Amino acid sequence: MGKYTLKCLQCGSEYQGDYRLKCDHDNSFLRANYHTKQLALKRTKGMGKFYDWLPIHKQLDTDAAPITYKSEELARELGLTNLYIGFSGYWPERGALVRTCSFKELEAHPTMQRLKEAGGSAIVVASVGNTARAFAHVSAMTGIDVHIVVPHSGLSRMWLPEEPTDSIHLIRMAEGNDYTDAIYLADRIAQLPGIMSEGGAKNVARRDGMGTVMLDAAVTIKRIPDHYFQAVGSGTGAISAWEAAIRLRCDGRFGKHFPKLQIAQNLPFAPMLSAWNAGRREIIPQIDMPDPKKDIGEMYADVLSNRAPPYSVTGGLFDALSATNGLMYGITNDEAKEAKSLFELLEGIDILSPSAVAVASLIKAVRAGNVAKDDVILLNIAGGGTERLKQDYSLTMMHPIASAKNPDVPLDDLIQSGKY
Repeated sequence: MGKYTLKCLQCGSEYQGDYRLKCDHDNSFLRANYHTKQLALKRTKGMGKFYDWLPIHKQLDTDAAPITYKSEELARELGLTNLYIGFSGYWPERGALVRTCSFKELEAHPTMQRLKEAGGSAIVVASVGNTARAFAHVSAMTGIDVHIVVPHSGLSRMWLPEEPTDSIHLIRMAEGNDYTDAIYLADRIAQLPGIMSEGGAKNVARRDGMGTVMLDAAVTIKRIPDHYFQAVGSGTGAISAWEAAIRLRCDGRFGKHFPKLQIAQNLPFAPMLSAWNAGRREIIPQIDMPDPKKDIGEMYADVLSNRAPPYSVTGGLFDALSATNGLMYGITNDEAKEAKSLFELLEGIDILSPSAVAVASLIKAVRAGNVAKDDVILLNIAGGGTERLKQDYSLTMMHPIASAKNPDVPLDDLIQSGKY
């Protein structure tokens, strides 16, 4: 028997742990049910210490992991006594060694390991930047082929802290295409022989990898936080925090409460916020995102854009917010930029734009009275330390091997141009 099974959250069907992404009977999420109910940290570097609750059978070889520390300066500024920062980025002075500077790397390591254990040798990923960088980095480390589809707006984020390898295949989409277009093209590429989809939010390795942010916080604080703040595009990170909290509650040593999810979208593109405020499980495009490409083009943190997020699906963000009595915020570009400057001044590390949106949501929550002074709060700084990284590493840009005018481009043309 393996270390976990996969259970469908709608029909209850169970499957042995493998690279399965969906139930045979419906489109609900599968969730990993680990046989070990109490978390025992492994004596190893990086996120591998959470091996018990990762859907892999061999130990990870990485020093990348989230860290948790208690804030002093930002906490004092906001009048909070128990503000903890979950940091996923590069900050070696605090022991943070995520060299792609985003918590997307926490998804990539277990996903690629799970793929390898299932006998796969190539994977396709769609991204606006951070996910692509994370999977490319792990590809360079492991030699597993990764095919990455990125809209034109994400090309500036296609850097690595090492030389790109031949295992990285970057496909650039022409201007006018967005993240959802990239997802559509990636899904088509996944139908090619020998290439597997990474699965997005449906992949338990991605969710449980990101869930280590909540695990690290609970182990550090010695309890489940009262509140969890994060900026979201798809909402997968917040779902992951909720699922990690479910396991921590069952563990019994960290409390029996859920953290209240307080999550934010970057205006003007906020379809999940619109649906949640209307009390709807379903996103209605005509109401919640009437002009999506225009709105996405106006975002400060365009990596937080997804026109098909896992909001309505059983086990998705709507369920996570409902289970935790959660809240959502809309953050303007100016609010995010001001929050970024404040955080960097007070905490002493640079952060990525999505993290700035998260900081702004915490500021807004404090002003609205949605947290109490002594509440235990976890602020997920999901990406940061890029400027710090440049002090230690020479960054190298990845170059596309193929281009796509639109998501319906003939795959034969793509294959020929990309020399697959």
